[in-house]
Order: sequence, then structure tokens, then C-alpha cells
Amino acid sequence: MSTTIDWPQQIFAGFKELEVRQVAYVPDAGHSQLIRLCDADPAIRSVSLTTEEEGVAMLAGAWLGGERGVLLLQSSGVGNCINMLSLQHETRMPLLMLVTMRGEWGEFNPWQVAMGKSTQQVLEDSGVHVYRVDAAAEVAPTVLAAARFAYQTGRMVAVLIGQRVIGTKNFNK
Repeated sequence: MSTTIDWPQQIFAGFKELEVRQVAYVPDAGHSQLIRLCDADPAIRSVSLTTEEEGVAMLAGAWLGGERGVLLLQSSGVGNCINMLSLQHETRMPLLMLVTMRGEWGEFNPWQVAMGKSTQQVLEDSGVHVYRVDAAAEVAPTVLAAARFAYQTGRMVAVLIGQRVIGTKNFNK
């Protein structure tokens, strides 16, 4: 995990530049710093969800109301969104998802491996344009490019933030 590049702060600065007004998330350690930044900003409506697919619908409503939003989730939550992705796919409303990956490099939890291995393919098969980053220096520029692509073209876009960037958990120290 890289501690020299503050990519969550850089992403947050990008949100401000792009005038993102709504952030939906299921609590996740990989996104914790970004979530705290969004929660603290009075210009951003930050909503903790029960399940990830609620965020897909919430951000469709945000777009219809004239606001830009972002869904923060973990790779294990991508499967919960698949049916709801048809909403954005059929209506061409933009959807930007930032996905912290699990089940990859250094994973300790075997239950995370199946979805981690299939996340990119599942998203692509669902019509989502996928960008992947495995270095902290690439995260913010990739998120900014993905956001512009989503908001300007009305497409669904996911940025997969690899486990090499977010780090791994270890409960067996």
C-alpha cells in the first residue's frame, strides 16, 4: 500500500472540480478516507447505503435532479448491482463507480476471491466501461478521466482500484 501519494485527497479534489454533489457508499475500509472527506463537506450529500444497488438508483435520481454523483463500493458488492445497472444502460444516464478490489494480491479471506476474480468481466458484460489502476499515482487521474467520460457521454464507468493500492488486511499478525 502506498502511503506517499494521498490518492483519496486527490480524488476528493477531483469531485470538487467536477461539482459532484452526491456520494453513495456502503462503508468500506478501502474508501474510508474518501468517505470521511465527503461526509465532512457540506456541499456534498454523502449517503451510507444498506446495499450497493440502492446507490445505482440514488445516482439516477441525482442525475435526473441535475446533480452529479459517485458510487463507492467494494468488488464484493458489484454482484449486488447487476440487475440495477439496466436502468442506466437503457436510459443512458451516467454512472461513475469507484470499486476497491478484494480477492487479489495478498488477500487473506477466501470468500473474497470469486468476486474479485470476476468483477471486471461482470461489469464489462453488463455494459460498463472499466478502467483499472494498480499504482497510487494513477488513481486520481484515472478517476478524473473516467468521471469526465461518464458525465459527458452518459455511460456507466467503473474504476477498479487494485489491492496493491488499498493494501491488504491481515487478522493473523
